[in-house]
This record gives sequence, C-alpha cells and structure tokens, in this order.
Amino acid sequence: MKLNIESGIKKRAIKCVIMGCEGIGKSTLAAKFPEPLFIDTENGTSSLNVRRIICNKSWTDLIEIVNEVIKEPSICKTLVVDTADWAEQLAEEYVCSKNRVASIEAIAYGKGYTYVADEFTILLKLLDKCIDLGLNTVFTAHAKPRKYELPEEQGQFDRWEMKLSRQVAPLLKEWCDMLLFCNYKTYVVTTENNKKKAQGGKRVMYTTHQPTFDAKNRFGLPEELDLDFSSIAHLFATQSPEKCQVCETKQVERPTITKLKSMISEAGVDEADIKKIVALRGHYKEEDPLDSYTDDFITRWMIPNWKKVLEAIKESKESK
Repeated sequence: MKLNIESGIKKRAIKCVIMGCEGIGKSTLAAKFPEPLFIDTENGTSSLNVRRIICNKSWTDLIEIVNEVIKEPSICKTLVVDTADWAEQLAEEYVCSKNRVASIEAIAYGKGYTYVADEFTILLKLLDKCIDLGLNTVFTAHAKPRKYELPEEQGQFDRWEMKLSRQVAPLLKEWCDMLLFCNYKTYVVTTENNKKKAQGGKRVMYTTHQPTFDAKNRFGLPEELDLDFSSIAHLFATQSPEKCQVCETKQVERPTITKLKSMISEAGVDEADIKKIVALRGHYKEEDPLDSYTDDFITRWMIPNWKKVLEAIKESKESK
C-alpha cells in the first residue's frame, strides 16, 4: 500500500455548532455566516431575512433536502440546520413510525435511542459530504442546565449542555470543529444591605470547555468573545473555493449499501421492487432512497429475510 502523507495546515469548510438558551441569538448569529441556507425544523427563522427551507414534518424530508444540496452545492456557502434538538425529534418520530410504537421508550432495552443515534449519524455523514464540497455546516442547538456532581468533591452545580439525548449529543460534539456556547455574562455584587445581586447581561460566546458548560474550538480562539459574527469572521476570510476539484472525487458508499445493491443486481430485480416490498412491510416509505436505509436495518432485516423479500416480489409480479 502506498502511503499518501500530507503535512501542514489544510484549509477546508468549517463544521460549527452554536449552543445557547432560547432567545440568545443563535439563529441571528448563524444568519451572518457566508451565504447561509437554513433548514428550519422549528419555524424559528420567520423574523430573519434569510433563505430557508421549512422542514418540520419528516426526517426523510430532512435527509432528502441535504442530498439535494449535495447535488447542487452552488445553492449556498453555509448550510444551517436550525435546530439540532428539533431535528432529533424528527429522527425519533421516524424511528417510532418504523418500529410501530407510540414512544421511543417503548422499544425494548433502550435500543430506540441507539436507532435514533444511527439515523443522526447518517445526517452527519451527509453533512461531511457538504464539507468536502466546500460548504460550511452549522447546527444551532438549545442548551439546558443539568445537575452535575464530581465524585471527588462535595456539593453539586448546574452544567449547561445541548438539549439532546445522551446518545446523540456526544456525536455532535465530536463531529464539529467549533462548539460555541452563547450566554449572558453576569456577575454578582454585594449591596449596602449585604444582599447579593446579579448584574450585567452582556451577550457573549465561550469557545473552550469549562466545568459548567460544553464548548470547543480547533482554531486557537480566545476563551470568551462578543456574541457577534465579527469575532469569528477571520476564520472564513481565508477560505478559498475548491468546489470544482472536490466535485471530481468519488463519494464513498457505505459497505452495507454496496452489498445490498450487489444482492439486488445478482437477484435480477430492480431497486423499485425492493422499495415497494420494504414500504409494504412498513419499514420505509417507497420514495425513500436506498442510501437512507440504516446499517442496522440492512444487516438485521434485509439480509436475513432476503429470500422472503424475493418471493414477495415474485408474487407481486405474478398477481398483476
């Protein structure tokens, strides 16, 4: 095997997560990124003068929108998913529908959350393709406080984290280049009556991890910045479009999808036949692409039931 060794700083598009409480200005900040296109999952951008695609009904719609952006990368320079937690709700509804349950908790052994994480991983991989095409990708995410206690210390404190499940939150934190925690900067003063009073309220964003909140960046940013795009604008000023070069590179297909397509070809059936049977069984919609099938579904249902699937296709054709 010939090793392809690279060195030095490699410029590419940026993966960013903007986290903060409601009303802090997450979407407003995202709107100042280069030529943004919002995928609005919560109808929260109506007061902003931005380009948007409303997607608050279906997880498959969200996946399809990202696929369309991949096909037409010139449509924007930044793709914004607003918000991550509402997108996760769509994924939960999709998993519940596919497993025919009313609640994600109804799936045995807590596997429902694992299935949701699998779906979210598919979304992140698609957004990685957007990155390869030179598109910045941004998630906005609501923050929530959670009681946290260190085992070696007494007492507990509130810690701000993304309003996501314990399975999805780590995926998003690991995936991004920059996790900005937006909050109001307050400080406590003592009055003449020795009473404590909170003052301040300046909006700031934090860029490095602290015991009381999640944050990160890979660009050596100061720990605290004003909540304004000008604070990070220099990160995007040096980006040079290399879309034509990147478009020529082949998209890497998931091994399970490759295997499934090979099985379809060997069996002499069409993808449309497979989609029809899968839809009849209630697993996916007939219009869903094969790429949207999860690895778990392919390995645990499609492959073990392959003969039955082919028999169902044969019976369907004979009945016509």
